[in-house]
This record gives sequence, structure tokens and C-alpha cells, in this order.
Amino acid sequence: MAFASRLLARSRQLYPGHNMLQHEHVVPARFFSKEAAPPGLKGDEMLKNIFFEVKNKFETAIGIIRKEKITIDPEDPAAVAQYAKVMKTVREKADLFSESQRIQYTIQTRTQGIPDARTYLLTLKEIRIKRGLSDDLGTEAMMMDALEKVEKELNKPLLRNDKKGMALLLAEFDKINKKLGIRKEDLPKYEEQLELKIAKAQLEELKKDALEAMETQKKREEFKDEEMVDVKSLDIRNFI
Repeated sequence: MAFASRLLARSRQLYPGHNMLQHEHVVPARFFSKEAAPPGLKGDEMLKNIFFEVKNKFETAIGIIRKEKITIDPEDPAAVAQYAKVMKTVREKADLFSESQRIQYTIQTRTQGIPDARTYLLTLKEIRIKRGLSDDLGTEAMMMDALEKVEKELNKPLLRNDKKGMALLLAEFDKINKKLGIRKEDLPKYEEQLELKIAKAQLEELKKDALEAMETQKKREEFKDEEMVDVKSLDIRNFI
């Protein structure tokens, strides 16, 4: 069960090399309501409800993992795809955020109340760094250059409630997306690529954990003559 808990913990971490800024403004607001507490509940009742909700989600996830074969082989595309498929099923059945939705939720909560576009973009950069996300395409620099251009044209700092100014900025962002070949209709494909990258990274971490556990066990007197098994042969279902 400890190994299964670690598996679920891995599934909730972020290891993407994908640029989170590509998804901004496209996730519907309904995604941000999943973790909201019902209104009018007293403290003890709210904590009780949260406890049972987490418990139910965990049991749902474990029930799915018990039925699915996961091969700990991050170098095998088929194993990575199968792991990603299992984790997607876990999220859907347990009503958990996908990684893209989690990023969007963070952006939504962290940027509420920010009045100006510059602080907003700097906050996105801070979120990216803290989450360990990369900006391989240099999107942030291009977005800041676009902001500089718009503010120079307006001759003042751009506020987010300035409809005319924000329209100009978003038009510049559309040019950046076009330059980078990013289209809104391709977002499902980007999310699938993101999930596969995350799945591979998580399998790499699980492989590392499994090897460390076997090395530790091998140091014990009763196991010193045992041969280490191939991590790929391990069946996680046997550890739940």
C-alpha cells in the first residue's frame, strides 16, 4: 500500500517540459469549481466532508490501479502510454484535476485581483519557475516584448480592465502564437503530449524509487545472496 500511495503522489506532481502559457484563457471556468467547499458548512462538518471526499477519491484510485497492469519502463513508449491511460482513468473516475487543469487553477487563484498586465505576466513567470516548468520556446520574453510595445503605444502602464489596451495585447499574443505554430484547436493534442511527458517522468521516478528500495533490501543479511529483479518485471498490483 505504501508503494501505491507513492504512485498516487507521483501522479499529482508536475514534470512537464511543456509551456503552460500556451493554455492560458482556454480552460472553462467549471474546472476551477471542483475544489470549492459548499457554502454554509460549519468547521467540523466541512473537515469531515473533506476527509470523506479525499478517502473516496483515494479508494477509487486504488481500485483502478489494482485492475490495471503498469510496467515500470520509462523507455518503452507503449508502457508510457499505458501508464498515462491509467492515470487519466484515475483522474476521471476520482474527479481529479488533469495537470493542465491544475496549472490553470493555480493561475486563476494566484492572479485574481492583479490590476495590471505586467504584474500578471510576472506572476505567470513566478508560477512557472515554482512549478518547475520550462519555457523552451522563449514565450515569456516575447510576451513581455509585446507588452512593452503596447504600453509604448498607449504611453502608460496597461491595466487589465483597459478593454482597448488588452485587445491590442491579445492581438500581439495571437501573432506570437501564429509565429510559434500554436493553435487553439490543437490544444487537445498539446495536452496529450503533456500527459505523455509527465507519465514518462513519473515512471522514471518510480523506477528510481524501486531500484533504491531493492538496493536497500539487498544490504540486509537475509537478502544479500538474492539477485535483483528487473524493475520492468515488477507488478505494482502485488504491492497494493
